[in-house]
Amino acid sequence: MDRRAADRLLLAAVRRGGAWGGVLAATSLLLAAVYVVLPALMGRAVDAVLGQGDSSLWLTLSAVAVVLLVVCDAADDYAGAVANSRSTAWLRHTLLGHILDMGARATRRYTPGDLVARLVGNTARAGSAPAGLVWAVTDLIPPVGAVVALALIDPWLCLTFCAGLPLIVLVVRSFVRDVSDLNDRYFATQGRIAARLTDALAGIRTITAAGTMTREADRVLEPLPELHRHGMGLWRAYARVSARDAAIVPLLEIAVLAVAGLELSRGRITPGQMLAAGEYVLLATGVSSLVASARRLAFARATAGRVAEVLDEPVPAYGGTRLPDGGGGRLEFHRVTVRTAEGDIVLAGVDLDLPAGALTAVVGRSGSGKSLLAALAGRLTDPDGGEVRLDGVPLRDVDRAELRRAVAYGFERPVLLGETFADAIGFGPRTPSDAEVLAGAAAARADAFIRTMPQGYRTPLAEAPLSGGETQRVGLARAFVQAGRILVLDDVSASLDTVTEHHIEQVLTGDGAMAGRTRLVVTHRAATAARADLVVWLGAGRVQGQGTHRELWAEPAYRAVFSPEPEPEPQRELHGGMR
Repeated sequence: MDRRAADRLLLAAVRRGGAWGGVLAATSLLLAAVYVVLPALMGRAVDAVLGQGDSSLWLTLSAVAVVLLVVCDAADDYAGAVANSRSTAWLRHTLLGHILDMGARATRRYTPGDLVARLVGNTARAGSAPAGLVWAVTDLIPPVGAVVALALIDPWLCLTFCAGLPLIVLVVRSFVRDVSDLNDRYFATQGRIAARLTDALAGIRTITAAGTMTREADRVLEPLPELHRHGMGLWRAYARVSARDAAIVPLLEIAVLAVAGLELSRGRITPGQMLAAGEYVLLATGVSSLVASARRLAFARATAGRVAEVLDEPVPAYGGTRLPDGGGGRLEFHRVTVRTAEGDIVLAGVDLDLPAGALTAVVGRSGSGKSLLAALAGRLTDPDGGEVRLDGVPLRDVDRAELRRAVAYGFERPVLLGETFADAIGFGPRTPSDAEVLAGAAAARADAFIRTMPQGYRTPLAEAPLSGGETQRVGLARAFVQAGRILVLDDVSASLDTVTEHHIEQVLTGDGAMAGRTRLVVTHRAATAARADLVVWLGAGRVQGQGTHRELWAEPAYRAVFSPEPEPEPQRELHGGMR
């Protein structure tokens, strides 16, 4: 973990506490001051009661100090909670925005469960930085003030305490050193368990059908002994510091009180000062408060490091260029190369010029790079070499909002986002009209079954269990509605019945809603390729051929693309690419 990055993030989080951070600092300082002054006031009150002054004055001041202590303590807790909540909200907003900006790269670099753990649990811990930092500073004031007060009461009392002070410093330093690495390992293990749990929940139907619930539970909880080991290590660190505190503090208190008793017998201090000295020893040896502050900061620092690790991941940079007016969606691939994380080439020097307004089918065996080519078309990923252009403009230079309005995607397994069917179909960079939503649903053959729902298009998605084909059609409707210049469909016919598939192909090839848009369709079906204006045939990471389906059909290797595959090729993870 980069501790400097964690520290910078914590300081930024503290600043996000806003004015409440200032209120917290003020109340904490006042609270610390009252803690330092109160023993002296009580000592003077005792002396006054014993006939050495005005007892009513000192008793009143002591009462006022106690009231201030209660009020400041409550205000300190409230201000700390508000400052922490503001800091946590900023951390979560920043981290979530960064994850979404990373796009598909986020879930290739980190598992969804790990990201959720960092976004929810780790930000809450790191968000306690405003209160943790203020309290860590102000918790030093009572001990320092107590040492000064002992010196003012009698220098020998201060010297007696200072003789044992190095032991307290060593105790706190040892605790901080012990818990720092343990915290890092504890939260990393916790993130692994969260990642496995998320995977299990995503595949709950498969687990149930396979009857492997016990085995899966064992897999999810497999890191639990390691988590237990790190947790016990933290508790042992607390136990050690508590044991040392229990041994050192009473000895110091006895030593200081013994000296105070001797000084009282000699008449150098008063009974009230001896009482105050006993209270100041407790303040000066406040190891428990210092340990609590150190623990809060150690937790905040460890979790901030996990948040900072994600924030340090690069996000795609966008330019400010707008696409030319009247552009029809021409796509050009110039020497495009994509490599895996290990450096293996998946696409090698691809050169393509896809005409504006054409229907282009991309075919090839599994693992040939079809989905990757589709992802490059709308910059869901970037090539390692070469460039992709849309209407003559390199995609890296195109304004982000402009690009997202220009290119819409339909995926094989779409995820429906939004509260209702209308929200899911309209989800995108612009808000379509009701008429556009209805037209998109009709084109995707989703209108009929949506109208049978209890509230039609306003039916909550959570209350409408859908089949794979129905989900696919709603996802297609969204793509149809949001498509600007280019519509990219990545093997969307996988869950569709034959009749619906035929209807979708008519929408893509006819003069209806998609006419005039460039359509890039990844497919395994010869019928779809036959209806395309242009077919791009991929194999072994290269363009094996392009032309019409009829022209390419003369090649035996092309015909073999549409025959059953003997064995699927292993998928490889790409460096900044797709699977």
